[in-house]
Amino acid sequence: MVRRAIHAQPELGFTEIITADLIWRTLEDLGWSLTRPFEELGEAAGRLLDPAELEDAARRAHAAGVPQASVERFSGGCTGFIAELHGGRPGPVTGLRVDLDALPVRESTAQDHIPTRDGFASRHPGIMHACGHDGHIAIALRVAAGLAAQPDFPGTVRLILQPAEEGVRGALPMAEAGACDGLDSLIAYHLGFGAPVGTAGVAEGLMATTKYRVHFAGRAAHAGRAPEQGRHALLAAAEATVRVHGLIGTADTGTRVNVGALRADGASNIVPALATLLAEVRGGDAAALARLDRDVRRILADVSAAHDVGVRIDETGRAETTRNAPELVAAFADSVPSAGLDFAGAISFGASDDASILMNKVSAAGGHAMYALFGTCAPAPHHASDFDIDDAALDPAAMALESLIRSGSWYDKAPSFTGGFHL
Repeated sequence: MVRRAIHAQPELGFTEIITADLIWRTLEDLGWSLTRPFEELGEAAGRLLDPAELEDAARRAHAAGVPQASVERFSGGCTGFIAELHGGRPGPVTGLRVDLDALPVRESTAQDHIPTRDGFASRHPGIMHACGHDGHIAIALRVAAGLAAQPDFPGTVRLILQPAEEGVRGALPMAEAGACDGLDSLIAYHLGFGAPVGTAGVAEGLMATTKYRVHFAGRAAHAGRAPEQGRHALLAAAEATVRVHGLIGTADTGTRVNVGALRADGASNIVPALATLLAEVRGGDAAALARLDRDVRRILADVSAAHDVGVRIDETGRAETTRNAPELVAAFADSVPSAGLDFAGAISFGASDDASILMNKVSAAGGHAMYALFGTCAPAPHHASDFDIDDAALDPAAMALESLIRSGSWYDKAPSFTGGFHL
């Protein structure tokens, strides 16, 4: 099963060589037209990743048996591409965004965890498909196979195979490279996130977010002999972590703050000179996000001044708020019953996805965009080490999307809004 094969070989953003190779070969066999990977992704990866991470990904792909030509095609962070299939009738150019990457999570080894029990748990320690992207790929490939088998659908379908959704890093370079150009509509989708089992709905309340990598630079010193001669970068980063978390960031207020990693090199007898933290803010609208961004930057400046250390803030990713085109939602609601699912309407998402950047670009050009949700049984929350999805959810999701594409019923209806919600 494709989903389980992908689950066993998870890869982090911009390093999805094994995953991209499997998708490329599958679509090529099905007769889809494939583009070269986008070089703009390599430029983004070069800014955001250590070169050693990209080199390790190539070595891992070699070890997994990926052909040399594919390793070269997708190396250097260039793991995103598009594929197109033309239907037999006039109609819209419809995009389907598919996210490829996994998370830096160590998968559960408990025997009641189905991937462990059935032998398809992650083979890469510390990396796991803990958000369902393996299922998203499987759904897309089932849609691709169905359309290729009976290409009497209207218009053209474009699969947008996007790396690095986690950390919201991959959509912007793909949009800038033209992945959305010429689209009349764009559909993004996700498994779970509040959709009841046996249903499909549309996500509302996608949150805008900004991700940061913050570098503190102090001065090393002997922690026993002369600590006063040092400038404690780790202490500054730790204080910043506590103060950032003192900002209002709860589900009830519609904002979120989080410091997810804090790192420093050194030893117990050294005042650490360097420290790095990874943080994010989220807001339900542009104003809320701007306020949090301003507050975080103020805290970082105050803390660095108090500890007499330098600070540099790198923005590593972002996503926007967005909304669904009612015409496309209505067509989706009509298509869902053909897959044996009930339509659940709008479902609060409570998270972020950089598909919003692609959706807003299509909407701003006068097209339709939508973010669909499909219910699945999950034994644990997204991003948890024992997260899993129910394979039984894949076929109905693929059937609903294929039925929607085949209908094309929204195409001749002008969008009731344009422009999206750019920040």
